[in-house]
Amino acid sequence: MKTIQIIISPEGKTVLETHGFHGSECQAASRFLEQALGTTSSETLTSPFYQNASTSQQQIPTNESESG
Repeated sequence: MKTIQIIISPEGKTVLETHGFHGSECQAASRFLEQALGTTSSETLTSPFYQNASTSQQQIPTNESESG
């Protein structure tokens, strides 16, 4: 499930955490909140950011023959 968690500290610091997103879709999904909250002081990208939104694997069979 895709979620955006907003954490507000007692000092007023706001942290946005996205969960369930892959690639840059997390940034696109949270952009409106970042703009509404003001200036971004830092950004930490987690491992799902570096994964493609749609990942596919393909296995290609090889024809290997033994000589002998």
